[in-house]
Amino acid sequence: MSDQEFDLTVIGSGPGGYVCAIRAAQLGLKVAIVEKRKTHGGTCLNVGCIPSKALLHASELFDEANHGMSALGIKVSPQLDLKQMMKHKSKTVDSNVSGIEFLFKKNKIAAFHGTGKISKRGQVDVTDDKGKTTTIASKNICIATGSDVAQIPGIEIDEKRIVSSTGALSLSKVPEKMVVVGAGVIGLELGSVWRRLGSKVTVVEFLDRILPGMDKEVASQFEKILKKQGIDFKLGSKVTGVEKSNGATQVTIEPTAGGGAETIETDVVLVAIGRTPFTEGLGLEDLGVAKDNRGRVSVNETFETSVPGIFAIGDVIDGPMLAHKAEEEGVALAEMLAGQAGHVNYDIIPSVVYTYPEVASVGKSEDELKEAGIDYKSGKFPFMANGRAKANRQTDGFVKVLADAQTDRVLGVHIVGPMAGEMIGEAAVLMEFGGSAEDLARTCHAHPTLTEAIKEAALAADKRAIHI
Repeated sequence: MSDQEFDLTVIGSGPGGYVCAIRAAQLGLKVAIVEKRKTHGGTCLNVGCIPSKALLHASELFDEANHGMSALGIKVSPQLDLKQMMKHKSKTVDSNVSGIEFLFKKNKIAAFHGTGKISKRGQVDVTDDKGKTTTIASKNICIATGSDVAQIPGIEIDEKRIVSSTGALSLSKVPEKMVVVGAGVIGLELGSVWRRLGSKVTVVEFLDRILPGMDKEVASQFEKILKKQGIDFKLGSKVTGVEKSNGATQVTIEPTAGGGAETIETDVVLVAIGRTPFTEGLGLEDLGVAKDNRGRVSVNETFETSVPGIFAIGDVIDGPMLAHKAEEEGVALAEMLAGQAGHVNYDIIPSVVYTYPEVASVGKSEDELKEAGIDYKSGKFPFMANGRAKANRQTDGFVKVLADAQTDRVLGVHIVGPMAGEMIGEAAVLMEFGGSAEDLARTCHAHPTLTEAIKEAALAADKRAIHI
């Protein structure tokens, strides 16, 4: 017999899980949430999105003080206090996770700390760190357990010399040399943090390009910017071995197309080759919950699994592993369970790389449009022609607007440049309402602002940009 009964029990309190729980509670459902960590927020708030952004921001300011302020007439001689920078990171995390706890109390959500297992349909067993098990009865169960670090076979992560993103957020000193395995979002973000703080960073990528999945032209331009900042790249290369000896670490790499191996000596190796769905210990196999060939939980259009009453959202299902995608799915599921019409528009999920400058995109890339045989037009505008960017000495990058050649409807927007992650929201709103490049071009933008580059790129799609 269960100890308590709920309308919905969410396993995992990351962005997907906690948002789902809050929205369901707002709609009148009796909600429980299960979290294996001692703090809520999942990977994102504890060891992912939030702490990495704290270090990215702090390291950008340090780099600017070292190399950029003198050109503005500000002379400073900054000294790095890594311990204080890490305190800032920890304080940021603490503030965010305590905020989630407050929201649970505000919305009368019952929070259980421990490992959750779906012992049978309608029942979740929660085992705490002392071995005590609490049984929860629930009409509906949502799996929101997120993802874990993908590992390279034969290379053991010790979070000291061979680290995942988690270890890379907590290094006790700046490594003289760092090898980053993987030129995706996580590798480039964390690699850029330590490069700015003084590391010599080399990025090894299996493919012949950085940021797989992003618009190729944007990725190519961004690679040039990162090289100019001092990051080295070994593209089209694979790591075949990592050996630790006498305080140094030897990384052996080979060309993916075949050829001779080379060895790079480094202090720290960051393994950032992606993430994998985390479903271990949930009891899904015993219940018969179906998964796809990549280990993701299979769901239908209402996020329900092959077992009625069990649902899944976020990183454990198909789609981009992004916190905001998980949030939207959490809201949609909660609304469906409450009898409303929840919906997620997967064509308009923004993606951002929080480096400096930032990279952001929403909608289709040029390659995707070409592959789909869609006739499109493209408009580009460089930040070097933007007045605010010039004033801020932030002229690297450009905005690209892709629109349907016949209807003029905006199909994709891609930005590499300052504050790209903030600016992409304008494009997302426009596209959500089916807006055209003409709509964007005729919308009055404040002057001088960086967002004028978006307006000019929309004008350029019709070959009538004003400032270039």
